[in-house]
Amino acid sequence: MTRPTFFVEEDKILEALFDEGLDDLHIFKPNSSPLYVERLLSLLPESTHRRITVHHHFYLKEEFGLAGIHLDDATMEKPDGYRGNLSRSCDDLSQLKAAKKKSRYVFLHNIFDSLSDTTLKSTFTMSDLQAASRQGLIDKHVYALGGISIDRVRMMRDLGFGGVVICGDLWNLFDIHNQTDYKSVLTHFERLRSAIS
Repeated sequence: MTRPTFFVEEDKILEALFDEGLDDLHIFKPNSSPLYVERLLSLLPESTHRRITVHHHFYLKEEFGLAGIHLDDATMEKPDGYRGNLSRSCDDLSQLKAAKKKSRYVFLHNIFDSLSDTTLKSTFTMSDLQAASRQGLIDKHVYALGGISIDRVRMMRDLGFGGVVICGDLWNLFDIHNQTDYKSVLTHFERLRSAIS
C-alpha cells in the first residue's frame, strides 16, 4: 500500500517495485485531491493499472482501467451501480464473516501496532487470531494489515492469511525529504518477496 502522502520519487519507486514483481498496489491517499491521484496514475505505465486498487475517488477505476476499488470500512456499501472487484477493510472479527461475503478479499487491520502511524495500535491478541484461524474466519481471502514486517510474514502465513499488506516496513526505509536513491526500498522488497514465497 502507498504512503498516505504524495512525494516526488513515488512514481519511480512504484514503477520499479512493479518491475521487481509487485503483485498488487493499493493507492491509499486519504483526504487527497483526485487530481493528484490522477497525476500519479498517469505517471505509471499503463500496463500496471490493472494491478492497482484505489481507496478513494472510485471513478478512477473505470477511467484508468484499474483492478478495483477498496472500501475502508467493513459496513460501507459499494457505490450505486458499481460492478467490479471490490475489497474492504475490517478491524472487528465479528464483522469479518459478513465482510468476506461482500468482498473479493478483506484487509484485517491493526494486527500489530502500525509501523507508519504511531496512533494505530494492535486490536487483537495472538489468541484472538489463532481462534479466528481455527474457526475459518482467517483464510486466503483475508490479508493481514498493520505492523507487518519481514519477520512477521511467516507468522501470518502460519495463521492462514491469504496475504499481507506491506506499508511502513517498506516506506520507512525512504526519507521523502532527503533521499533520491531508493535502492534500499527495492532490496528490502526483494527480501519481503522471498519471505512471502
